[in-house]
Amino acid sequence: MTNRLREEIREEEEQQEKELVVEERAPKVAPENFFTQFLKNGVVTTESATRALPFMLYLALLAMIYIANKHLAEKNVRLIDKLGKEVKELNFDFKSTKADLAYKTTLTEVAKRVDTLGIKESLTPPQKLTVEEDDDK
Repeated sequence: MTNRLREEIREEEEQQEKELVVEERAPKVAPENFFTQFLKNGVVTTESATRALPFMLYLALLAMIYIANKHLAEKNVRLIDKLGKEVKELNFDFKSTKADLAYKTTLTEVAKRVDTLGIKESLTPPQKLTVEEDDDK
């Protein structure tokens, strides 16, 4: 009875092994191009990459400064354009206000405005007053 049981256990184990067969896949092979050949042949090693790291960080810093400078310059250009438009608008306002003032200070316009107050334009010419000074002082 024990042999029969052992045989059954072995058969079960063999069936489980057959079911658990795992297919082994071939490892991925990198495509053969210039870049992979360049790295495979040892031109760029870990040591040389480590030595070049400070220089690469320096270049990255310069690139960031360059980009920031470009953004700042574009911001300044936009501000200059905005201020230029504002100056033009204020110049137009100044010229129109100046022309309006020149029109309102003409003799006829002043006479029209003062007429509502009851003041009339003098028809007699102005007289010159002269004061004689005594030489006795």
